[in-house]
Amino acid sequence: MPRKSEYPISDIFINRWSSRAMSGEPIKIDELMPLFEAARWAPSAYNEQPWRFVYAHKNTQLWQEFLATLIPVNQSWAKNAAVLVVVLSKNFFDRTNGQSHTHSFDAGAAWMSLALQASLNGLVVHAMGGLDYDKVRETLQVPPEFTVEIIIAIGKPGSKEHLLPELQTRETPNDRKPLRELVFENKF
Repeated sequence: MPRKSEYPISDIFINRWSSRAMSGEPIKIDELMPLFEAARWAPSAYNEQPWRFVYAHKNTQLWQEFLATLIPVNQSWAKNAAVLVVVLSKNFFDRTNGQSHTHSFDAGAAWMSLALQASLNGLVVHAMGGLDYDKVRETLQVPPEFTVEIIIAIGKPGSKEHLLPELQTRETPNDRKPLRELVFENKF
């Protein structure tokens, strides 16, 4: 079923989806860095840019450690990613040292910018929350003022036949809830 918006929007929003099928082919630095550059331009409270990205290329020790933090079903397909990226966000503002209540929201905006750029560039990106957050924190020696948000798998498109059978059936762009379930005027 083709995805359709209720109102006119750019195709970039409709065409972007979180595929799991990746080829395992390497991604060069000049293919990867534009994704982080797009994320760099995301909006954030006080322009603090609280997001941080720690990445590892496949066939490196750190990549293996990142993969090991994922739940088994995510490991089953993320093993074909060229790059794994841990997304972190800083809990406090640099300028005031006060708590940032929007650090995760801001990191989400950066993630979306990265995801849209990857889609435009023909790459597959999939963010995962199914991971051992404490293990990631320990592996990267994350300071307490940062939150581990997600891990992103980045790769070149692959075949869904390399996925577990239960994931093959889900390997298609999905629809969205109608606006009437998401947007309210005056009261919730």
